[in-house]
Amino acid sequence: MNAPLATAVLHDRILILDFGSQVTQLIARRLRESGVYCEVWPFTADEARIRAFAPRGIILSGGPASVTEGASPRAPQAVFGMGLPILGICYGQQTMAHQLGGVVEGGHAREFGRAFIEVTGDCAITQGVWAKGAREQVWMSHGDRITELPPGFRVVAASGGAPFALIADDARHFYGTMFHPEVVHTPHGAALLRNFTGAVCGCAGDWTMGAFRAEAIARIRAQVGTGRVICGLSGGVDSSVAAVLLHEAIGDQLTCIYVDHGLMRAKESEQVVRTFRDRFNIKLVHRDASELFLGQLSGVTDPEVKRKTIGRLFIEVFEEEQQKIGGADFLAQGTLYPDVIESVSATGGPSVTIKSHHNVGGLPAHMRMQLVEPLRDLFKDEVRVLGRELGMPEEIVGRHPFPGPGLAIRIPGEVTREKADILRQADTIYLEEIRNAGLYDAIWQAFAVLLPVRTVGVMGDGRTYDSACALRAVTSTDGMTADVYPFDMGFLTRVANRIVNEVRGINRVTYDITSKPPGTIEWE
Repeated sequence: MNAPLATAVLHDRILILDFGSQVTQLIARRLRESGVYCEVWPFTADEARIRAFAPRGIILSGGPASVTEGASPRAPQAVFGMGLPILGICYGQQTMAHQLGGVVEGGHAREFGRAFIEVTGDCAITQGVWAKGAREQVWMSHGDRITELPPGFRVVAASGGAPFALIADDARHFYGTMFHPEVVHTPHGAALLRNFTGAVCGCAGDWTMGAFRAEAIARIRAQVGTGRVICGLSGGVDSSVAAVLLHEAIGDQLTCIYVDHGLMRAKESEQVVRTFRDRFNIKLVHRDASELFLGQLSGVTDPEVKRKTIGRLFIEVFEEEQQKIGGADFLAQGTLYPDVIESVSATGGPSVTIKSHHNVGGLPAHMRMQLVEPLRDLFKDEVRVLGRELGMPEEIVGRHPFPGPGLAIRIPGEVTREKADILRQADTIYLEEIRNAGLYDAIWQAFAVLLPVRTVGVMGDGRTYDSACALRAVTSTDGMTADVYPFDMGFLTRVANRIVNEVRGINRVTYDITSKPPGTIEWE
């Protein structure tokens, strides 16, 4: 959704202007869930491009900047004169108020996390959702606030830290929220957004994953033409769905390359080769590059260097293999939006880099192939829906996420073959017990981490001095936020006993109870 599609004119469209919030794409996700097609563009988009896109309405996202700073971003002034409904969220509300003659100040009250607002009025986006006089839960994340409304606006809801938590200009159909309706922590946020896109903007809500499938295929064919494509398979959901989508679009123009970097889960390589060659009849090259990857990672301890080293080696191997098969013009990857937003703003906005991903931040500057990334604007749960739309089996689309760098980012510190073998055994036991307990589908992602810590233990009558292992399991809907899975102690004790008894090299097991944020799901 980074550029308009020819087929997208079949749908009503909303334009989201990105000011760099880490959750901007959640706005798009909420809109897509209600069947509304949307695209996320940088706030610097020019008037001509916006008019050509012909949106039914515009949403201004949140962002990390302060309107009180002179160099902070502003919405294109022209959007306020286009006669379109506008919804400003957090920073988007503040810059709208500032640009239309209001006053925004800092240093008054900071609100971060759960808050409660008093609904003092009503407007089009609260109809049937919030009643006047109600007290509603929302999610706040702001340090500045509006202190004087622009002409034409009125207050609809207020909180202790935000007297203008929800504002409306009924005549122009301009609305602003200090809270974030796009996050799940605002319980009725999705309904407020549906009111904006439906009741206010008049969107029919007819965009579906079936429509995305058709449009993605059209986009792939338009980009690739008669060119040849290689797709990097990791064995995970993302690359698998990308490969099947590409195969449906371009058939034998696609060759998949599965690179075994020596950091896969147990028996993963055999499963990938069997599935794609036998079940999907997709051309597949299997390259065992474990010696290359593990050799290059020798002595590397910094997680960013690890990710970028793996990314560089992936591309080098792909380029070698594409030469062997007679050349290729495009490299396809299963990049998703959370990968992009954590590495660099997907739309050129001023978002903060959290960490580089092997298929985003690790690409060399002079890569000789062009990228095809058909999933880069989707979240994991949407990719699963697309996989089912493509007729893929549940054992593939329902798998827990597995990172491209593999076990390398689950081994803090230096990565060695011995450490990878130890971790593989512990991870296999952990996932086996999760499946035996019937918990696999209730968990978003579960894995073991081999810690760079050695501890004293007792085995029989002897002293041990071996590694510690951490277990991680989280629930989530999109990977942007996550909560720890609440295993009972009986389960954790059973897993720990199996690991320390069956895996030589581990004598202590811990459970990671950190949510995201403040932690990330993966350890590196």
